[in-house]
Amino acid sequence: MPDAPHLASSSRRRRPRNGVRAVAAVGVVLAVAAGGSYAAGFGPFARGDDGPDPAAMKQARAFLADWAAGRLPSAAGRTTEPGKAQEVLQSFTAGLDIEKPKLTAADDDVKEGEDGTLGVPFTARMPVTGLGTWTYESELPLREQDGGWKVDWRLSLVHPRLSETEKFRLEREESAPPKVTDREGVSLVGAQYPSLSPLLGRLAGDAGGGGPRGAVELVDRASGETVRTEASFGKKPDPATADRPVRTTLDAGWQSAAEQALGEADGKNASLVALRVDNGEVLALANSPSSGFNRAASGTYAPGSTWKIVTSSALLLKDAVAPDDVVDCPKYLTVGKEFHNVETSEHPGATFRKDFTESCNTAFISLRGKLDDGELGKVARTYFGVGQEWHIGIPTYDGSVPVPKDETEKAASMIGQGRVQANPLIMASVTATAVSGEFHQPSVTAGNEDETRTEPLPDEVVSQLRGLMRATVTDGTARVLADLPGEIGAKTGTAEVSDDQDNNGWLVAHRGNVAVAVVVEEGVTGGGSAGPIVHSLLSAVPEDPS
Repeated sequence: MPDAPHLASSSRRRRPRNGVRAVAAVGVVLAVAAGGSYAAGFGPFARGDDGPDPAAMKQARAFLADWAAGRLPSAAGRTTEPGKAQEVLQSFTAGLDIEKPKLTAADDDVKEGEDGTLGVPFTARMPVTGLGTWTYESELPLREQDGGWKVDWRLSLVHPRLSETEKFRLEREESAPPKVTDREGVSLVGAQYPSLSPLLGRLAGDAGGGGPRGAVELVDRASGETVRTEASFGKKPDPATADRPVRTTLDAGWQSAAEQALGEADGKNASLVALRVDNGEVLALANSPSSGFNRAASGTYAPGSTWKIVTSSALLLKDAVAPDDVVDCPKYLTVGKEFHNVETSEHPGATFRKDFTESCNTAFISLRGKLDDGELGKVARTYFGVGQEWHIGIPTYDGSVPVPKDETEKAASMIGQGRVQANPLIMASVTATAVSGEFHQPSVTAGNEDETRTEPLPDEVVSQLRGLMRATVTDGTARVLADLPGEIGAKTGTAEVSDDQDNNGWLVAHRGNVAVAVVVEEGVTGGGSAGPIVHSLLSAVPEDPS
């Protein structure tokens, strides 16, 4: 239903107040005589005072709170006609499928009527189930009765146009959304590709297709004819494109293999993204469990040692280190706190290449002085697009690399910890950029706006990164992929979460024109948890996509 959550005009209506502008002041103390009149004068506004009786405002707010919370008998009991009030309030909210209204009094715009009533304007935000929010403004009349204040019951307080001759009716309409297909026109359905199920409706809806639509209509009580449309929800399909399928960049074969590969996660939460290196088009996007939150593109994780691809880029860009330079890899290094390597391994006299392939945290942290405090974030943004705003066709989280607050956080950021945040979509893109030299904004659909601005990595840096990643497969922590065909490069990662949880396991890889990233929550190690998933995927698909 149409996504028009408010009426055409939501400006507050202001009425004359007999030459007196009355402004409510919450908490103003007014002396009240026993009969309900003010010591300084009569009526809801006392002479010389600038606010209404606090007791009246309290009753108004209590009525709105009861109505909003569904305590309709209590709300009705605050009116001058409890029986009628309860019947109408129940009929209004139930008949229009309204749930959890939000009713807000405008305390600064209270009006005094000639008949001694107070008019308290309020804004009503009425969520209509499955459609959207109907927003309008009305006014709550209050009058003194039996020594206290009551809501002066009338139909128009529920909505200004509700009357004895006109009422509201909810109209709903459903239409089938357009089909969503892969890059070759193969239909993608949730039953066959469960990870896509939460995304298919969004993709179809964004294309101007079907989905729920409806309207709140004001109708004549006698004839049932529509007088006017008060609110509309949902998009009307474009006749020119209504029957046209939504084509994505996904590949049905890769998506199916990705879904099956996540079976290697042994029931742990995991996600995977595979995309083309040459243009960023996403071939597969999968989550386990498949329902609910899209961890692959919207998750926020410390990327752990897979981030060393970016850290290495920053160091290589300024000639701060070369692959054959000796950068010692001790078991421990203290920078405000003690850092260590996975399984407290050590590699005395290691080269930087060895530090990369064995994922030596202490060696990388020891090089932190080679980079300015904000340099890692600048490299991530300038060359890899991380932290810029991406538009890929579905909601995404686009990464964050804040300037470290101190040396300890700077040390952590060198190894993808601290406040560095990413997800498989980002790390697949980082991998593609590292091995091609050029960032391409990822995409799931065609024609997305691209606001990113990046620079290419120098050829020498790309060559060095490719060599480091290839060595990680042949001689390092990504040996789990060594038996697969093709010249595969990779980087493993583990990321600490908390003292109460096992580390997340990461692995990123590239082969031919495809880059892949996988995270397994509480997977302990990247090679042990994410490695089998990537191995399963690459075993099931061609060496290069068409």
